[in-house]
Amino acid sequence: MKKPRYQNLLEQIVNSEAKQCGDFFATAKLATELLLEHLELSRVVVYGLNEKTNNLEQVYIQPALAFGCDIQSRPQPLSSPIFIEELRVNRYVASDDCVVDDRLIELSSYYQRYQVKAALEVAIRINGHLEGVLSLERDSNGGEWQEPEVQLASQVADQLALTLATKYAYDNDERLKLFLSATDQSDQIFMVVDLESTRVEYVNEAHFASTKIPNDKIIGKTIYELDFFKQFAKKSERILAKVRAGESSEAEFKLIRRDGSDYWTKLSIKRFVSDRGNHFALINAVDCTAQYLHQSELERLAWRCGLTGLYNRTHFSRVLDKATDGHLILIDLRGFKRFNDTYGHANGDLMLIEVARRIKHFADVNHIKEIARIGSDEFALLINDSLEAILINELVERLYRQIEIPVNIGTEQVEPKPAVATVNIASIEQLFPALTCADIALQYAKNKQGNAIQVFNSALLNTFKDNAEIERDLAMAVKCRQFELYYQPLKDLKKQAYIGAEALIRWHHPKKGVLYPGAFIDIAEQTGLITDIGAWVLEAACKQLNVWQHRQIDISMHVNVSARQFFSGSLFEHVWELISRYHLKPHSLILEITETELMGDIRFATTLCKELAELGVGLAIDDFGTGYSSMRYLKQFPITKLKIDRSFISDLSVSHESREIVSAIIAMASALNISLTAEGVETEEQELFLANNACHQAQGFLYSPAIREAEFGDFLESSAVIL
Repeated sequence: MKKPRYQNLLEQIVNSEAKQCGDFFATAKLATELLLEHLELSRVVVYGLNEKTNNLEQVYIQPALAFGCDIQSRPQPLSSPIFIEELRVNRYVASDDCVVDDRLIELSSYYQRYQVKAALEVAIRINGHLEGVLSLERDSNGGEWQEPEVQLASQVADQLALTLATKYAYDNDERLKLFLSATDQSDQIFMVVDLESTRVEYVNEAHFASTKIPNDKIIGKTIYELDFFKQFAKKSERILAKVRAGESSEAEFKLIRRDGSDYWTKLSIKRFVSDRGNHFALINAVDCTAQYLHQSELERLAWRCGLTGLYNRTHFSRVLDKATDGHLILIDLRGFKRFNDTYGHANGDLMLIEVARRIKHFADVNHIKEIARIGSDEFALLINDSLEAILINELVERLYRQIEIPVNIGTEQVEPKPAVATVNIASIEQLFPALTCADIALQYAKNKQGNAIQVFNSALLNTFKDNAEIERDLAMAVKCRQFELYYQPLKDLKKQAYIGAEALIRWHHPKKGVLYPGAFIDIAEQTGLITDIGAWVLEAACKQLNVWQHRQIDISMHVNVSARQFFSGSLFEHVWELISRYHLKPHSLILEITETELMGDIRFATTLCKELAELGVGLAIDDFGTGYSSMRYLKQFPITKLKIDRSFISDLSVSHESREIVSAIIAMASALNISLTAEGVETEEQELFLANNACHQAQGFLYSPAIREAEFGDFLESSAVIL
C-alpha cells in the first residue's frame, strides 16, 4: 500500500522529539526545513501572534533573507490587523501575485522588499484561536498554488498548533513547579543567562556550595563576574560565541576560589529561545573535583583487573600494539551471560576468578608473561616466542582442556565452555590489528562443534572482507528499501485449509540478485542494522495483513523478530502503533522468536510477552527443540504457538528418535493448550505422521515455498479454501 503524498514529511514532524516536548521553535525549524525540501519554495517563515500588540513576530525563517540579513535579523514585528482578521475568519490566504492582492495589502512593502511574488499564508490556530502564521513564499511566479500544497501547509500548521498546545499544557503543569523546586535543591549548579544582556537571571543554591559566592552577588550581574569567565577569558568567549550560534558546548576546567582553594568543574552550556524570541543560555555545572582526583589515581594505578588480578585491556593493548611477531591467543566463555542470569553475578565472578587462575597457572608453567582479562568474559595471552605452528596448537589444546574442567559453584559442578582463537602476528596484514583478527577467528570458533578452537588464516580474512562488503551494501539497502517480503502459507491439518502466512524477507541486491536471509541476517545482527530491517519487515507485514483483511482474507501473519529487536525496549510501542494504524484484528499478528533468544533476559521477556498478549498479539517460539526452554518457562510465558524445528521433521521417516521427540513435543503442547506448527514439511509421509499425531498446522515445500504477494493471492485462490 503506497503512502499518501507527503506522508513521510508529516510523520517526521508528528514523531519528532521537539513536537512531543512542545518545543515550538525546534518544531518550526524542522517544519520549515522539510517544506523547503519537498516543495518548490524560496522561503518559509513561522510567525507567532503577540496578543498584547496584535503583531506578528518571527519565530523562525529558512533560509536567511537576502540583502545581508541573517536568519535572526528579520524586520520589525508586522502590524497587519486586516491580514490578521482575514486569517481569523479564513483558514488561509493563497495568492499568486501577493503584491497587488487586497487581502495582503498591509504586507506589500515586505513582499516588494524581498521580491516575494507568490505567498501562501496559513493560520496556526488552537480551538479557532489564532496563534500564528505559517508563510510559504516564492520569489518567482510558480503558478497557482496547488490543492496538495495547500493541504500540506494546512496539516503542517495543525502540527505547529498542536506543538503550541503541548507547550501551553506543560507551562501550566504543576510538574514545572516541582522541577524548579528540585533544581533549587540539586547538587549540580543550574544557571540561566540572558544572552543579549549577558546578565544572570537565575542560579540555584548549589552555586554557593561550590564557589562560596552568595547568590545575591550573582543574580543580575553579568556572567563576566563568574570565576570561569574571569580565569579563562579567551576560552569562555569562544564558548559563548558557539552558544549564541546555537551550538551546545561542554568543557572541564580547574578553577580557583576566592579563598585560594582550587576545584574542578564540568560545564555544559546550551542555548534556548523563549516564546518571544529572546535567547537564553542554560548553564549546568558539576563540581567533579573528587571524581577527577579519583580518576587520576585510577589512571596511575589501574593496569590490572580488580576481580582477577590479571592485566587489563588497556595495558595489554599497549603491549600488543608494539608486537611484530609471536602468537596472540584469545579466549571467550560461551554462554557466560546465560550462566550469569541463571546463577547470579556473584557466582559468575567466581567462575571468572577460577578461569583466570587456570589461565595464569598455564601461563606461569609455559613462561608466558602477558596475560590479561580484556572483556567481561574474554581473556588474552601473548606468546612472544616464535614457536612452530604444531607447538602452538599443542599449547592451545592443553589450555583448552584445562579451562573446560568442571568448576565447583556451591554444591554444583559447572563446565566452562571456552572458545579459543590463535593468531600468528607476523603473518597478518598490516591493515588488520591482531586483536581484530583474533575476534574474527573467535566468531568461527564459537560456532564449531566439539573443540571450539580456530586458527586465524587468510580464508577467514577473505570471508570477513566479503561480509564487510555485505555490511556496506546492507546499509545502502536499508536506505534504498531494496527488500521485499515473500509469504509461505501455513496449513491447518485438521481443516485442510490455509490459515496463515509467514513473512520472509528477500534482498534485491543490485549486483548479486535476490539474496535469502542466510546471506545477510547474521551480519545485520552483528552490525545492529537488524533493528531497522526488523522494523521495516514488521510494518510491511502489518500493511499487507491490513490489505488481506480488507479483502476478507481471514489468515494470520507470522513475523520473525530478532533478539536485538525483541529486547530493544521499543518493540511494544512499535507494535501498538502498527496495530492502531492498520486496524489489525486481534490475534491476527503473531511474532516469532527463537527459544534461545527468548531466554536472553527472562524477566524482561516475560513482561513484554504479557504486554503484547494484552494487545492481542500472539507469540510463537520458533525452532522449538533446539534451544534451552523448560516447562517452567513455557508455562510462564503467554505463548500462542510452538514451531517444531525442521531438523526433526526432515528425519521423521528415517529416525525413530525424531519421531519420539516430535510426539513428545506434540503431547507437551497439547497439555499446555498451545498451538503447534511443524516447519519444513516436504513429503506426504511427514504430513500423515503429523496429522495422525494431532499436530495442528504445518508449513513447507509440500505446500509451497515462500512466494511473492501476488503469487500468494493466486495460491490462495487456487487452493479455494479460505476465499
